[in-house]
Amino acid sequence: MKITAGRVIVCSPGRNFVTLRIETDEGIDGLGDATLNGRELAVATYLTEHIIPALIGRDPAMIEDIWQYLYRGAYWRRGPVTMCAIAAVDTALWDIKGKVARLPLYQLLGGRSRDGVMVYGHANGKDIDETLDEVARYAGLGYKAIRAQSGIPGLASTYGVSKDRMYYEPADAAIASENVWSTSKYLDHVPKLFEAIRVRFGFEHHILHDVHHRLTPIEAGRLGKALEPYRLFWMEDPTPAENQEGFRLIRQHTVTPIAVGEVFNTIHDCQTLITEQLIDFVRATVVHAGGITHLRRIAHLAELYHVRTGCHGATDLSPVCMGAALHFDTWVPNFGVQEYMRHTPETDAVFPHAYWYDQGYMHPGDAPGHGVVIDEKLAAKYPYQPSALPVNRLEDGSMWNW
Repeated sequence: MKITAGRVIVCSPGRNFVTLRIETDEGIDGLGDATLNGRELAVATYLTEHIIPALIGRDPAMIEDIWQYLYRGAYWRRGPVTMCAIAAVDTALWDIKGKVARLPLYQLLGGRSRDGVMVYGHANGKDIDETLDEVARYAGLGYKAIRAQSGIPGLASTYGVSKDRMYYEPADAAIASENVWSTSKYLDHVPKLFEAIRVRFGFEHHILHDVHHRLTPIEAGRLGKALEPYRLFWMEDPTPAENQEGFRLIRQHTVTPIAVGEVFNTIHDCQTLITEQLIDFVRATVVHAGGITHLRRIAHLAELYHVRTGCHGATDLSPVCMGAALHFDTWVPNFGVQEYMRHTPETDAVFPHAYWYDQGYMHPGDAPGHGVVIDEKLAAKYPYQPSALPVNRLEDGSMWNW
């Protein structure tokens, strides 16, 4: 079997997605997700101009060799654009291998480690009362784990709080919008949210929260300590991870579990955090961390240090990536939880899939490969829409982490 062609499909059924289709001379093809939120066309061009021509004539069964070729052969390697492109190729090749073997992807990885994949949904509201009502709605849908975010008094907008509760998409304009941030207002407000959640719902559910890289290490330590009575499942992205030593300071001040890594591209981004046990969950995912081949390496390293997976799963992952992630989650021994934001009906129609949700758990299905396909005729009805993620400024106008 040989690779005969590769095509990049860019569409926007509610938000932008970049999909790679790899075709073979035996009529079997595979799909990979190459979506990089706000930088979609950069990855599409990288694939079209640099990677696809180098794939023609290669044996798609040689997944590891092709991964090494694309990674080592780039010289200017790593980074989100390169690793998203590699991930798309890698996912498509695993999809082909599954179809050739007539097996679901999780079987190729080693078989099931669990019967279902626990997922968490996003409960959010403009204030605490509204967020509590959303927590109740997710609990009513059977979720065992729920992320909670709330608007902050005195701030016009807050990360994680959306107009459409089920289909949150922060990329909202062709040119980045600007939000205003106050750390002091946030630190004063957040403990009140989680106190109210535990008072109303008790401790039956796993409750999570995303800080979104906005605190210094000592501020994150203070927040983690304040949240200890409410037993969070995790505190996500408490501080930017470029300075990994900062997580040592957080560890000195709180036992609230820490999750990080949705913006990680390689195992090197999380090596120190894992080996020094400075985090509890690694959130690297299939599309941003070089595909299934590389994410598996990260998971194996994490397993040695009692770190579990908690893969990113917002709507900037297409159903192709979600399908692949669920097969990975079904197999990986040190699984923690999978983020699950529901796609819009338009997206689900463009990407028919075998996976499904039931009472707090996702199931990947048993279709060969990762079980997700694309309706290209329907996709063509949703052309690319320029869209960018917001930026953040402090109340004095200084740039800050969004």
